[in-house]
Amino acid sequence: MAMPLADPHPFRNATRVLSSVLSPLEKRTLQFLAEWMPVWVNSDHLTSLGLVAMLGAGLSFWLAGTWPPAVGLVVVCLAINWFGDSLDGTLARYRHHERPRYGYYVDHVVDIFGALFLLGGLALSGYMSPLVAMGLLIAFLMMSIEVYLAAHTLGRFKITYMMLGPTELRILLSIGALWLLIQPDVTILGRTYHLFDVGGVAGIAGLLTLLVVTTIRNTRTLYLEEPVGGTSTSETRRSNVPL
Repeated sequence: MAMPLADPHPFRNATRVLSSVLSPLEKRTLQFLAEWMPVWVNSDHLTSLGLVAMLGAGLSFWLAGTWPPAVGLVVVCLAINWFGDSLDGTLARYRHHERPRYGYYVDHVVDIFGALFLLGGLALSGYMSPLVAMGLLIAFLMMSIEVYLAAHTLGRFKITYMMLGPTELRILLSIGALWLLIQPDVTILGRTYHLFDVGGVAGIAGLLTLLVVTTIRNTRTLYLEEPVGGTSTSETRRSNVPL
């Protein structure tokens, strides 16, 4: 009798850590939407919709630089992005169509391009200086790399920090976009700055702080699990397997 071949590309699906303010309500909402989603719609359609929506948000910010009411389109695009980006995984799990390696790779590549589209649009709009937009994109990518590495080495994919997740950030961004119609600039210590420059600098500082804290914490965790001169957990398991 032929033995089943081992998976040539084993993949350990990391545990998702999602504990944001809206996560309980969001989970129930996504489950409801997945149950009522037409059969011809699959997770790839939703992922593509989320990416196109983020491109639309960036283009809408760009348009808002010459036609301010376009910030309303930003809000609509962010809502559509939430629908596609948040529901694709839920739909795949509901229908038992999980593709762990494919989903992990595509979802995060889409996030990277989405951030580029959004911040590129902001930089072109004039509401955020290109330097701040570039700094925020770099900080986001650095934090993303740390999250992906932690998911691979620790088996935990942390999505939320300080009770804030992607959904809460979309809401804050939408509020900020609408506020541009009222007050696009702010005065701090007698000097005037773009509202989104102030928010962008705060975002950079927050992301870099999180990056340092999580890097130290995860490095310590991994060091304790694999001390210098010690035996790693995987090596211990292999040594206990009888020959």
